[in-house]
Amino acid sequence: TIGGRTSLFGGPGSTQSTTVASNLAQIELQLTSASQRSIGSTALEAEWRDRIGRIPGVERLTIVASAGPQQADIAYELAHPDNAVLEDAVRRFADELATIEGVIEINDGFDLGKRQLNFQLTPAGEAAGLTPSDIARQVRQAFFGEEVQRIQRGREEVRVYVRYPERLRDDLSSLSQLRIRTPDGAALPLSVAASITETRSYTQIERIDGRRVIETTADVDDSIVTPGEARTQAEAILQELVTEYPNLDYRLSGAGREQAQDLQSLGQGLMVALVIMYTLLATQLRSYLQPLIILVAIPFGLGGVILGHFLLGYDLSFPSVFGTVALSGVVVNASIVLIDRYNMNRNERDMAPADAIAEAASRRFRPVLITTLTTALGLLPIISEQSPQAQFLIPMAVSLGAGLVFASISILTLLPAFVIIVEDIRANLLKAFLIVLVLAAAIGLTVAISPFAGLGLLLLAGGLFAAYKLTMRRRAAA
Repeated sequence: TIGGRTSLFGGPGSTQSTTVASNLAQIELQLTSASQRSIGSTALEAEWRDRIGRIPGVERLTIVASAGPQQADIAYELAHPDNAVLEDAVRRFADELATIEGVIEINDGFDLGKRQLNFQLTPAGEAAGLTPSDIARQVRQAFFGEEVQRIQRGREEVRVYVRYPERLRDDLSSLSQLRIRTPDGAALPLSVAASITETRSYTQIERIDGRRVIETTADVDDSIVTPGEARTQAEAILQELVTEYPNLDYRLSGAGREQAQDLQSLGQGLMVALVIMYTLLATQLRSYLQPLIILVAIPFGLGGVILGHFLLGYDLSFPSVFGTVALSGVVVNASIVLIDRYNMNRNERDMAPADAIAEAASRRFRPVLITTLTTALGLLPIISEQSPQAQFLIPMAVSLGAGLVFASISILTLLPAFVIIVEDIRANLLKAFLIVLVLAAAIGLTVAISPFAGLGLLLLAGGLFAAYKLTMRRRAAA
């Protein structure tokens, strides 16, 4: 496509647009099915870019190989009160990004438009009583034309314009000799009334809260560096620029900002889910500590997610996070059945804590193992799938499968120890609390001049009160 550019992607949730401009061109390469070729689209993109190199006269060359619309891996919005300083800082930032290995498709944000002529009123033009609007109006009348009449022809209306002949309008050398009328009726050449300079302005200027911002973007070759690592190096470069250019501000944008917002939203949703899970478990188990023992399985699952990605050679990505969040609601099942059997042994069979948890682990070992293996084996076809359409699902399946297997093994081996520790703490809770109070009171009294003195006295009073209550309870029991 020469003389324009169309959007690369369409479909649900996306929009297609066409930009018509004589300085734009586009080449679209249709690839055969992934099963019929031996090279991936990303590798073909890198090979194509290396072979093309730099093309003289081309200001920007972008090569994109993607299954759908996506934002730049690295994107930052820079702002400064002084436009000249801002533009200098942006150019420096773009040059420094080029030194990061694996960073490609760097766009400094300066999208220059076509050539244009700027007219600046001279002292002679001001003395003649001309204004910038007079210059602009008369130049437009000469080259674009001035409507002088409208003629009705049937149902159509014909507009009549008066302007310079085509031979004069096609020759810029005649522009300086354009006669400009002054308010008193005299005429003088345009070159005398105004100075003419040729420039190229920006096609668009973005502002946020009244301040001009320039967005610098870049993509990342995932085979060399991850987007997170590249953004870390970009942040270090920006910190140096902030030191060199005072009042320079920047903020993350593009895919990085969306990812940060999505992670924050996921984190908030996960916290709400954990609170609800704890509430349900606490009401059913009638305990404040046993739900915490059950929820310990979630960190075990997180360790399994990291180990699974490392062993299978996958990077932690956003689908991995989705799988981890989903895993948090599945991985607690083994803990629930184990604690339920433990409570049954304690309440109905009156067994000691160590015997009760040992019997529960041995009786629930087979159900937990079978449930874990069947779930993991059900995810195995997705993990082993080679088609490009399923690649984005593999990290999620790895998170679920590896996290569930690792967490189940950890629950069967480590959860009994946690149960015994909690029982020991519960049995000696008051004694441990008294020891902590006395130590804190002693520290507060030792540093008598510090703010700890008042706190120490308060803790000492609490300790004495607790000791009094313990003594009264023992007498009542005797």
